[in-house]
Amino acid sequence: MSSEHAEEPQYCGYTEYRDGERVPDLPATGEGTEGLERDVWDALYGVEDPEMPISIVDLGLIYGVDVDPAGRVVVEMTLTYTGCPARDMLQDDLREAVSSVEGVDDVDLRLVWNPPWSVGMVTEQGKEDLREFGLSI
Repeated sequence: MSSEHAEEPQYCGYTEYRDGERVPDLPATGEGTEGLERDVWDALYGVEDPEMPISIVDLGLIYGVDVDPAGRVVVEMTLTYTGCPARDMLQDDLREAVSSVEGVDDVDLRLVWNPPWSVGMVTEQGKEDLREFGLSI
């Protein structure tokens, strides 16, 4: 097969890696947060994508976290694509991680699709982790 007709490589059977420009304010990383909100971000960093050892925060899947004084946490999250087969697992892992944070009384997870996820959402640490995993970003 000539290189002209070669298909683009598929790095992962379930993940759609799309080029994209960096979206202002994304990726959300929790930088500069304190107290309970910092603890929630730390818990989110502990949740890894089920297909590769990379934090969902570093993968750029977390679009925002809001923590109110009563301990209610709202997490806005996206997925690499709408049909992601790991959707339920990721949601369960996220809820479990955030619920385990002392001071959190309720977790509301909201899946958002806009802006669509792209490789441009991956943090520098995430890119390094993906390269260590064997993926070129």
